[in-house]
Amino acid sequence: MIKVYRLYILLILVLAWFGFHQSVVAVNYSTDPIITVLPFDAILAITEPRFVEARNAKLGINSPVIGVSLNGDSRAYSIHLLNDHEIVNDQVGGIPIATTW
Repeated sequence: MIKVYRLYILLILVLAWFGFHQSVVAVNYSTDPIITVLPFDAILAITEPRFVEARNAKLGINSPVIGVSLNGDSRAYSIHLLNDHEIVNDQVGGIPIATTW
């Protein structure tokens, strides 16, 4: 892990040495119009998620999930499901959360 940090720091120093920062261009988006692609609330949030135990989940061994663990309570939200809904409103460990993707 220390080697990765050293490599990262070395990369930053090398890029700074060669003037990489000068090639970054500032963009002013204040004049760009906002284009609405979908109507308001077109992608519905999951507001009452249902869960199964991990051994009963119909996910592949390498299926990506977002994991949340609070106050001894844990949840896993499937990225494949979140691709369609983008947000899950839930309570984990008694704390209201919004999981987004």
